[in-house]
Amino acid sequence: MRIAFVIANGYAMGGTVRTVHNLARGLASRHEVEIVSLVRKRRKPFFTPDENVDLVPLSDETDESRLRLPRQRVLDHWFRKAEQIVPEPERRRNKNYTPESVTGLRRYLRTTKADVVIGTRPGINLLLAEWAPPRVLTIGQEHLNLGEHNSKVRAAITRTYPKLGGLSVLTESDRSAYQNLLRSPEGWLTALPNALEPGEPPRSTLEAPIIAAAGRFSPVKQYPLLVEAFSHVVAEHPEWRLHIHGGGDRDEELRETVRRLGLEDNVDLKGRTTDMLGELSKASLLAVSSRVEGFGMTIIEAFSVGVPVVSFDCPHGPREIIDHERNGLLVPPQDTEALGAALNRLVADRKERHRMGAEALASAADYGLADVTTQWESFLERRLAERPRRGPLASLFG
Repeated sequence: MRIAFVIANGYAMGGTVRTVHNLARGLASRHEVEIVSLVRKRRKPFFTPDENVDLVPLSDETDESRLRLPRQRVLDHWFRKAEQIVPEPERRRNKNYTPESVTGLRRYLRTTKADVVIGTRPGINLLLAEWAPPRVLTIGQEHLNLGEHNSKVRAAITRTYPKLGGLSVLTESDRSAYQNLLRSPEGWLTALPNALEPGEPPRSTLEAPIIAAAGRFSPVKQYPLLVEAFSHVVAEHPEWRLHIHGGGDRDEELRETVRRLGLEDNVDLKGRTTDMLGELSKASLLAVSSRVEGFGMTIIEAFSVGVPVVSFDCPHGPREIIDHERNGLLVPPQDTEALGAALNRLVADRKERHRMGAEALASAADYGLADVTTQWESFLERRLAERPRRGPLASLFG
């Protein structure tokens, strides 16, 4: 198969970018694969693509750009068309829908030789559904759960996603939500998890007095609540530290919480890293304080280095990955005292921490790249075999 992933910004740092690069690497072992980026805003990508995967920008904002742009009236025309397809909340949430990028996508879809084109966020999926020619199998891939989408975005999903050739989500609970919304035919919708990167990761000793957290500084991660929960750990174990790995410009509330609780010597904001497994292996616990998770990539990464996880039992990802009392602990959402108590439990009980760490390591086997790649291949092969020769699948939906 010739497979293309279309992503908003394949040169940036982010969970979706990282997992798309990883899946592309897995598929490239047996297929022709490229990652198509709506925009390029930096010379070198944050994550280096696999040597067998091409990274192709549709618009280029770097000073070394050599892309030829259509005339302004053409850019304006297709941007207006895209505005009619992609709801304003989605365009506001992701700023990469520009006249240059959407015109580039339109041109790419008319000329691509790919058998399968996979979108990676709602706006891209909507454009693929409307603009891809019938010869191309279009697959939508969702990295957020349905409940996180604005009502206007959900309305567009309901109206337009049936024109796709298939849809993949990350969890079974989200698959059920989409099934209830779309009433899709058998086999059109699937739940496929993210995969771990190949190779032998480092192993945590589970002895360092470090709790890790990872993800961009955004309200959904609720890091100020995590710091409050961590203050209960410091009260009993002042030698322990919290390392928060991530980036973004919404960290002032977090820094203020650290100052207010007097934890400047115990909380480190580590910034972005390209070696998440290496950083997680330095920790003895992973803490997850999210209000909601699309999947929970850092959870399975922690498992892969033998680190147990303590998490809010928030919707979707954590409860489908963490087996409570076996490879980690789940506590009621938003309950900082419960989160602090659970962290304290594993900080204080070395034997229990090591027992759960061993179970976490065993659980990581469920997310190997080879297995997840095989699941994706089977799904794509079924969709290619079952799709109509002409036109979308919309007529099959109830």
